[in-house]
Amino acid sequence: MSGAGDLAAVKTAARQAAFDRRALAHAAGGQAAPLLSSVLAGYRGVPLAGYLPMRTEMSPLPAMAEAAAHGPVGVPVMEGAGRPLRFALWEEGCRLIPGPFGTQLPDPCDWMVPEILIVPLVAFDRQFNRLGYGGGFYDRTLEGLRARGPVLAIGLAHAAQEAEALPLEPTDQPLNMIVTEREVLTPVP
Repeated sequence: MSGAGDLAAVKTAARQAAFDRRALAHAAGGQAAPLLSSVLAGYRGVPLAGYLPMRTEMSPLPAMAEAAAHGPVGVPVMEGAGRPLRFALWEEGCRLIPGPFGTQLPDPCDWMVPEILIVPLVAFDRQFNRLGYGGGFYDRTLEGLRARGPVLAIGLAHAAQEAEALPLEPTDQPLNMIVTEREVLTPVP
């Protein structure tokens, strides 16, 4: 097996173990919305994008609804494999229609550019790395947004999704902060 093949196998195994931990944590309950809301309170009015949770993802919806009272909030739209995400304006109770890959998107779809991005993940470590679903959507998106200017990337997860270390590739984009139901992790200056 080549080096790239070895890394892919390691990532697949790490992803499956993290999915199992996340499913157990999700079943046990616990929400990070109060901590996420407290973090976002310091950024009122700054354009942000969250996501509409799928399966056992931690839900950012309460914090997004609160933030939408102060400024634009968006949700991701996948436009195809290998492409970065775009973000459609969202507000609580807006009409949603089926989107690609089992997602939903607001209708109508008005575009926005976030400066804060709440990122779903499968696993994270204390070096602010994340393991996603394997499509590279958030990595491409963060790379593009960061090329335009500062972007605050906040990983949202159950504490049980923490890993000691994650297999990484050069294209993997780090997080700036991680919020769980237990704590807010920020880099030590």
